[in-house]
This record gives sequence, structure tokens and C-alpha cells, in this order.
Amino acid sequence: MHLLHRFKSEIKDWHPNIRLFFLSNLLYQFGSGMFTVLYNLYIQSLGYNQEMNGSIVSIQSLATALMFIPIGLMGDRFSRKHILIVGAMMTGLFFTGRSFVTSEGALQLFAIGSGLFISFYQVIAIPFLAANTRIDQRLRLFSYHASMVLAAQVIGSIGGGMWADWMQQWGFEKITSLQTSLMIGGIATLVSFIPLLFVKDSKQDVVAAKTSLSNSSASNVNEKHTAAAAQGSGQESRESKRRDVVLIAKFTFAQVLIGLGSGLVVPYLNLYFTDRFEISLTGVGFLVSLGQVMTIISMLIGPSLAAKVGQVRAVFFFQLLSLPFLLLTGFTTLFVVAAISFLFRQALMNAANPIQSALMVERVSDKRRGIANSCTQTAFMLGWASMGTVQSGLITTYGTYWGYAITFTITGMLYVTAAVCYYYMFRDIQRKEKPAHSPSMS
Repeated sequence: MHLLHRFKSEIKDWHPNIRLFFLSNLLYQFGSGMFTVLYNLYIQSLGYNQEMNGSIVSIQSLATALMFIPIGLMGDRFSRKHILIVGAMMTGLFFTGRSFVTSEGALQLFAIGSGLFISFYQVIAIPFLAANTRIDQRLRLFSYHASMVLAAQVIGSIGGGMWADWMQQWGFEKITSLQTSLMIGGIATLVSFIPLLFVKDSKQDVVAAKTSLSNSSASNVNEKHTAAAAQGSGQESRESKRRDVVLIAKFTFAQVLIGLGSGLVVPYLNLYFTDRFEISLTGVGFLVSLGQVMTIISMLIGPSLAAKVGQVRAVFFFQLLSLPFLLLTGFTTLFVVAAISFLFRQALMNAANPIQSALMVERVSDKRRGIANSCTQTAFMLGWASMGTVQSGLITTYGTYWGYAITFTITGMLYVTAAVCYYYMFRDIQRKEKPAHSPSMS
């Protein structure tokens, strides 16, 4: 209740662009939530095997990854508003098309199309929020944004699974019920562009944000240096450029490891539960959604932990603590144990995401935030793209028990490596951090 009260009071202090973006993102993520839970089940219902699911995930992830760098460069040079509008419209159109195509070639073609345009929203969201937010609001706002994304996906995944089950109870075929749910998700994603039409041009927002930043009482030295440089001759120092490149490389390397591990497990969690425990579509949707709720809670708590132990250490703790639950999920044969372990793993691992986003935008100069977010997102999605065939091969070779057990184990090893590398790469930032000093983490 305290968090809800604080959230309501903080909304009034947000830039109007932020409120419009949140409304758009609710619709966008509602549709995405339906696809997350139901689409690979739809492919399975068409009679395709596990390899086809892995192929679709890999193709879509690769298409998304290939667009991250170009979209990041465009976002640093052109109107972020227009990029978001195009991304929302085209993603919605391709999602709607994917609801009805059945042939292998069409499934792959539409997966590529939606993958290309999904990148627009993923890359531009964080730089857009940073450009319209004061420094002292950022960590809290990023936590709200990540939590809201998950909340909308919760509603979409639960609603989609329940609607598909209800239609089957009313006598509709399984394929028809899944197609209808996916179509609803596609339409919701499509109309998410409407609130963005009322957003002010992002270039003006960047100027406004820099003005408000210069008047804020935040203590981030790098941000002040960036604002001062922008008001000067516009010539950046070689040292500033080198520092940004090094930071981006570090963040990108950490995301490569996380993406590889995530790509083995996360896209197939619904198949894991249906294959090993044979639960219903509603049960899968409810469980995945409950995991999102747990993540929302942990993300809202995350800034408080970061305020006490520092942002770098908070990321390290969250990622490392998720390991036992990940392994327990992979090896157990009891549904209750698997479900509880899944919920805690989901919450702990994802709670670090908004903290990492805040770290990145605080330390990379404004003119490179787009490309920085692009590089990290590219690294993550390349992990998903490269692991799809590996995952399907392991399941096909070793079956639904040992296949999943092996994939979960490999993911755990990659997560631990990523957490340790992240801590050592950014330990200098940890030493310089003064927890509880920044008002954004109070």
C-alpha cells in the first residue's frame, strides 16, 4: 500500500510524455504477453515438433538483434517518437498476421517481420525515458517501467490462456481458440501507437530534459559533464569517447552471457511445464503470470536494496541468489517444487534489470545512450538466437527430463559467470558508490 501511494504521488511529477508512453506500453505489453505464453503452444498444436519452435525463436531473435544497432543509431539522431510509433504499428500488424498463418515458410517469414520491429520498442524505451526524466527520478522510474511491463504481460498471459481454454470448452478447436487469443493480442499491440501520437517530439524532450537536469540537485558527475559539454561547442573529448566505449563493451559482455543462458530456458518455460507436468493452458498462463507478479514486487524492492548495498552489489546478489532455484526447477519431478522454484528464480533474476539500466544511462553520455542500449540488447538477443537449436537438440536427444535438466544446468553456469564478471568489471563503480546518497534510491 505504501508503494502504491508513493507511485500515485510520483505520477503527478512525471513529464506528460512519460505518462503517454506508459499508457502505450500497457497495450503493447498486453499483446506481447499473449504471444509469450501461447505462440509456441500454437506452433505445437499445428503439428510441428520441438525443432520448429526452436527455429522460430532463433529466427525472430536474430532478426531483432540485427536491427538493434541501426535503431540505436537512429534513436540518437532522429525523433524517438516516430520510431516508437512505427515499431508499435508494424509489430501489431505482424503479430496479427502470425495469428493465422500455418505453413512453415509463412511462420518463419512473419517471425522475421515481427522480430525486426520488436527491436524499435526494446531499444528506444530506455533512452526515451531517460531523456524525459530527471536524474533523481531515474532508478525509481525504471523500476516502475519494468514492473509495469510485467504487469501488462501478466494480464495478457492470464487472459490469453483463459480465453483459449474457455473457447475449447465452448466447443471450438484448439487451433481456433489459440488463433483468436493471438489475434486479440496482435490488435492490442497495434493500437498501442495511438497514445504516442500525442507525445511531443523527442528532440524537444531531450532539450527540456537537459534543462531540468541542469537545475536538479543530483550529484552524478558524469551527467553534469555531459550537460556542460552539450552546451559548449559540441566537441567531445577523446577521453569521454573512450570511457563510453569501454563502459558499453563491459555492459555488452555481461549481457552476452545472460542472453546465452536465458535463451536456453526462458522461451520454453511454458513447454517445460506442459511437457513435464501436463498442466492446462490456463495453468501455464497463471503460473507464468504469477512469476511476473513476483518479479514486479522484487523490482519495486530493488531500489531500496541498491540504496543500502550499492547498485553493482545489488545486481550481483540478485543474480547469484537465483541459481539454487534455477537448478531446483530443472531437476525436480514435483510440480509444487518446480512452481515455487520457478517463481523465486524469475523474481530474483529479473529484479536486477532496472538497476542495470539505471547504471548504464547514468554513466554513458546522452549522445550514446541509444547505441549503448542497442549493443546490450543485441548481445542478449544473439544469445536467444544462437540457443534455440541447441535447446531443441538437447530435448530431442535426451528427452523431457534430462534434456531440460541439462539446459537448466548450463543456464545456471552462464548466470554465475555473468554475475561474477559483472561485479569485477564494475567494482570500481561499487567502491565509488555512496549508498543512500542519491534521492532516486531513497
